[in-house]
Amino acid sequence: MTTDHPIRVLSVDDHPLLSEGIAAMINNEPDMKLVATASSGKEGILKHREIKPDITLMDLRLPDLSGIDVMLAIQAECPDARIILLTMFAGDVEIQRALQAGAQGYLLKSMPPEQMVDTIRQVYAGKRRVPPEIAAHLAEHRGDEQLTSRELDVLRHVAGGNRNRDIAKTLFISEETVKVHVKHIMEKLGATDRTHAIAIATRRGFIRL
Repeated sequence: MTTDHPIRVLSVDDHPLLSEGIAAMINNEPDMKLVATASSGKEGILKHREIKPDITLMDLRLPDLSGIDVMLAIQAECPDARIILLTMFAGDVEIQRALQAGAQGYLLKSMPPEQMVDTIRQVYAGKRRVPPEIAAHLAEHRGDEQLTSRELDVLRHVAGGNRNRDIAKTLFISEETVKVHVKHIMEKLGATDRTHAIAIATRRGFIRL
């Protein structure tokens, strides 16, 4: 790679300070160039369509759309798009969903700058890049029984502080059915009570608070 043909990078992130840090880091590398930035998912889709970058750094949580949904929209238009998702959290559920959806890389924002630029180079070279600590986190929960869509619905209402009776009315199911769902949720997550279940589910990326 020479400075005549640098890796063209698009950064999609709504945090100004972090966005500036990424810009400085990329532009400090002789074989990379930040060609555009976007602060929302919709803007990211438009910028990618306009610029066709080599690599897109995508925040997983944007103000309007999830980074995964933005990635899918970009890939629908440009199947060869190479996208690295960035996040503050190492929730295995979100990581698994991102990789299954087609992300070529996944990075925590807390990781050292050299790890980010190395990942950009690796993904540009056609490799998939998941740091060892994230791979270990995925392996820890491999084989875990996943929550069903109905259990996720119930869990979100539990996290919102709703009682079983209120959840039953909202979801048009019986209160007894809600109790069964809550029991299964706690068993699958290995939680001791409802508060513990919410904490585990949030950490692993099943729900967002």
